[in-house]
Amino acid sequence: MRVITGKYKGRHFNVPRTFKARPTTDFAKENLFNVLRAYVDFEETMALDLFAGTGSITLELLSRGCPRVVAVELDSAHHAFIASTIRQLGDRAATVLRADALRFIDHCRERFNLVFADPPYALAELPELPDRVMRSGLVKDGGLFVLEHGKTNDFSQHPCFVEHRAYGSVNFSFFRQPDTQENPNP
Repeated sequence: MRVITGKYKGRHFNVPRTFKARPTTDFAKENLFNVLRAYVDFEETMALDLFAGTGSITLELLSRGCPRVVAVELDSAHHAFIASTIRQLGDRAATVLRADALRFIDHCRERFNLVFADPPYALAELPELPDRVMRSGLVKDGGLFVLEHGKTNDFSQHPCFVEHRAYGSVNFSFFRQPDTQENPNP
């Protein structure tokens, strides 16, 4: 696994072969971050990486200068790997939590400009994640939720849906939290 751009550009981390996580491909990750540049200013973005897996997205967010990135991963080996990579970088902007992402969504009271989720494609709750995340309060007004998913999911009818991007077998759906300041009541 390598960091594509930013202050950690070119850094490599060897993901153990025993990992069950499916890291986002470099091609998909690079294109995702090219799209994200149009939506967020990374240096002002508080980010949350749900189902962090190998921590690939967390590392990219840190590399681009996010002042706070929270990575949530339940698997103990994956959590330890992410924590180890963060220690190697010495980046204090990262917080790595060993927790169930679905429970975290329901109980977290912190709000983020960007929430990214890369759940297992077979996760039974995957179809409900946009509703669950957007209603939870995790995404700040005007903030963005990005869901990585398989090709069989279509979220285009969701009221907060913005766009869909596909890179090979990797799909990203983007959702924008309405900004309550855009439509103030008269």
